Amino acid sequence: GYVVMCQDTAQTLAGGALGAVVTNIVIPANSKIVNIIVDLAVAANTTTNISVGQVGGNANTFVNALASGTTVGIKPLGIAGGTLEWGNIGTSDLRLTVTSTAATNAGSVRITVMYAQAFNTTIQP
Repeated sequence: GYVVMCQDTAQTLAGGALGAVVTNIVIPANSKIVNIIVDLAVAANTTTNISVGQVGGNANTFVNALASGTTVGIKPLGIAGGTLEWGNIGTSDLRLTVTSTAATNAGSVRITVMYAQAFNTTIQP
């Protein structure tokens, strides 16, 4: 079997839209993302679309424009949130970004990325 690891980031929404903020989340090469949890930890004053992407790539590689709503809690990804390229990170580590679209002046979001490390390697456990 594989070990599922997780990393997370907390981002404030109080300063308005986030323009591809570089996080400390680095997904190791050959990993497979198994879940991304978007948790509105502090209520936002207006709905914003949250995306998770990669440094040097698309701002929405992993989550595409998930509507945050204004209430605290975990937001279901569903179809709108998009589970885009989760199957194989590739042969290089990826540092993730977080983007939001609306001019919010309140709120914060915690994003947790869960992944199976070394899932896409020729040597299987």
